[in-house]
Amino acid sequence: YQSMIGSAQWVISIGRFDIAVHIMTLSSFRAQPRRGHLDRIKRVYAYLAKMKHAVIRYRTDMPDVSDFIFPELDWSNTPYSGSAEELPTNLPPARGKPVLMTTFADANLGHDFISGKSVTGLLHFLNKTPFDWFSKKQGTVETATFGSENSAARSAIEQIRANKLTLLFMGVPLSGCPILLGDNKSVVDSGTIPHQQLHKRHLMLSYHFVREAIASGELRFAHINGEFNPSDVLSKHWGYQVVWPLLRPILFWKGDTMDIVKETKGKTVES
Repeated sequence: YQSMIGSAQWVISIGRFDIAVHIMTLSSFRAQPRRGHLDRIKRVYAYLAKMKHAVIRYRTDMPDVSDFIFPELDWSNTPYSGSAEELPTNLPPARGKPVLMTTFADANLGHDFISGKSVTGLLHFLNKTPFDWFSKKQGTVETATFGSENSAARSAIEQIRANKLTLLFMGVPLSGCPILLGDNKSVVDSGTIPHQQLHKRHLMLSYHFVREAIASGELRFAHINGEFNPSDVLSKHWGYQVVWPLLRPILFWKGDTMDIVKETKGKTVES
């Protein structure tokens, strides 16, 4: 069982993030697996054998983000007035094709029935190519979806900062500030509206961390419908039939992913 978990973790690291949340959950029982756990990991391997054609294809086209709203708000009358992003002064000159960093964030409340901890799922893109993913139980127990989603947003910003710094030191030109997309409207509003107030004091640090990053112009935060949020794959135990519309354009489609949209519209018209 331990050997199969270790091999599956290696598979995740080379691109199969569609099994990340399942292996993360099963790896919690590596020390003392119970009856049924071995059967579960065997089912994951069976899925990999059946869906063996998944690959990450390099798509360098700039994504279309015109559907998202990024309002320019006045933060001058807030505690974050004057906030600015701090960057190293010894960065190399940027060369090459500009890239846009986009991150999808999601959380699953009460994922672990034993500890009550939620799961954070993050999926990072450079233009249209996924390059980093994250699925892990959160360090604290949250009693509401707002808390778990806010914690996921904080983790996303921390990883965005690290990835951005790496790209800048590699001389990669960035197209504007990174974009963070989440499917919880309350968390997005609390982070982007200057006069929004926090009524859950135990979330104070994550709340201010997210708002300061937005106020400084370090990144843009917008809402995305959960139906189109690919980070759902990294936070919840879905059957592949349910998340197939999310996985197909990322891991299983050859060519222009816009053809999927045209194909779907064509089937809708025929029906």
